[in-house]
Amino acid sequence: MPALSWSQGRDAIGKKPAIAYYTVSTSRHQVALRRSGTIEMDSEQGRSAAKDGKAEKVGLSRLCRPTGIFGGLSGKLLILTVVFMSMAEVLIFVPSVANMRLRWLEDRLSTAAAAAIAIDGLQTAELPRALQKETLMATGTRAIVLRKDGTSRLLATAEMPASVDDMYDLSDVSQPTAIRDALDTLIFGGNRIIRVFGPVGGDAGTGIEVVLKDTRLRNAMLAYSRSVFLVSILISLFTATLIFFAINRIMIRPIRRLTDSMQAYSDDPEDPSRVLVPDQGRDELAVAGRHLAAMQTQLQKTLKQQKNLAALGLAVSKINHDMRNILSAAQLMSDRLVDVDDPMVKRFAPKLLRTIDRAVGYTTEVLSYGQTSESAPRRRKIRLMELIVEVRDILAIDPESGVEFIEQLGPDLEVDADSEQLFRIIHNLCRNAHQALIASSDAEPDSMKRITVSAHRIGSVVSITVDDTGPGMPQKARENLFTAFRGSARSGGTGLGLAIARELVLAHGGTIALVEKPAAGTQFRIEIPDRPVSLDDYRSKSLQEN
Repeated sequence: MPALSWSQGRDAIGKKPAIAYYTVSTSRHQVALRRSGTIEMDSEQGRSAAKDGKAEKVGLSRLCRPTGIFGGLSGKLLILTVVFMSMAEVLIFVPSVANMRLRWLEDRLSTAAAAAIAIDGLQTAELPRALQKETLMATGTRAIVLRKDGTSRLLATAEMPASVDDMYDLSDVSQPTAIRDALDTLIFGGNRIIRVFGPVGGDAGTGIEVVLKDTRLRNAMLAYSRSVFLVSILISLFTATLIFFAINRIMIRPIRRLTDSMQAYSDDPEDPSRVLVPDQGRDELAVAGRHLAAMQTQLQKTLKQQKNLAALGLAVSKINHDMRNILSAAQLMSDRLVDVDDPMVKRFAPKLLRTIDRAVGYTTEVLSYGQTSESAPRRRKIRLMELIVEVRDILAIDPESGVEFIEQLGPDLEVDADSEQLFRIIHNLCRNAHQALIASSDAEPDSMKRITVSAHRIGSVVSITVDDTGPGMPQKARENLFTAFRGSARSGGTGLGLAIARELVLAHGGTIALVEKPAAGTQFRIEIPDRPVSLDDYRSKSLQEN
């Protein structure tokens, strides 16, 4: 299809026509609204875009699934659970080994104390060597000393070692000391001679002291450590499995359901069956599921709206080409009507010209909204009264139309703005008000129909108010105020007028708002500040003048 073009013709209101249409490109995770200057589309580009979309879909599909057994949340959760349980068992294991060592030494002291009390009751100076040897073998010691009433008595002894490697007092052992001694025995023990002493029963004046080799102690500690380690591993695995399956059912499955829904939805966002059916629970995942379902539903509506906008842009582009040619011919003929020396023709010819110009503006308004952005305002001081009168004349608002137009502002009031853009702002607001009043005349023919444009300056800000006595804006239009194609107050409207007006006001650094009023009607207030003064420019101009 060849690119569209049109003849410029006479542009009475200063708008420059623009051709723009939108095409919607839907891919796996992307909905791109692409703007083009014509309605011509290259088939090669279309095939290339389709190929790119297919490649993108394959690439995204690979990213949507975890790789390997432990690539997903389930595997990572299992590993972390085992690791944390093992860390907890280690923290429990060390104190338990220390307590086991203390119990083992206390058992040796208790056994030696029982033998010592029995030997002490014999009232003999020294036991026979054979009895000493049997006593030492039974208690697993090399020497037994009884401390009583400040004296020490060697009850049994074997070959005494040349030196003692370490001494331990079991009468008062703190937990950190017990842990330190246990680790010392496990790491460095096994062939050392140690000396252990402690009280006998509850008698603080009686104590028992033994000398022994720590080989049997270390072997007992190693055996205990192995058994504790195996039990800890079994407990960790069992607990980790329970936690894994519990969290997998409570969290991982709902999360996987959400991800599967998002993946299926991204394959075909326009299919209503791909929308997630959320759970009705109260937990965070159920809330997330409901929000995801709402977002998917809203996105489907947006996609449908964008497709409609694309079709609208393409249709308007086609229609605009023929309409511009027709209007250009009508403009040429209407220009000749001005020269006809007929009072009736002279009376209606200007209105006909304005009507044709308005038609040109209407056909280009939708297209001009499709531009990426408005041009920066070329601001200068303009008389606001002249601009408002021009708006009134363009809209053909006079007493004969049944609508009263009132200007409440001083003739010398100036505003610092782009004259063309400010014209479009006030023109859009007044046109909406005029259409609302004309539409309400059928339902209420005797109602007062008036549009009032007032303005005043406060400091460096000019406030402009456009007020009408129409039926007011419906609630739906208020909720979507300044939103194109959704904020229209009348049936069949596009809502572009307010959207364009807001964009132009913001470009001036101003504000536009709907003002609540007790009576019926609609009132918009526009506030446009003057440009800030640049001291550098002021100084340079002063130097040039001097």
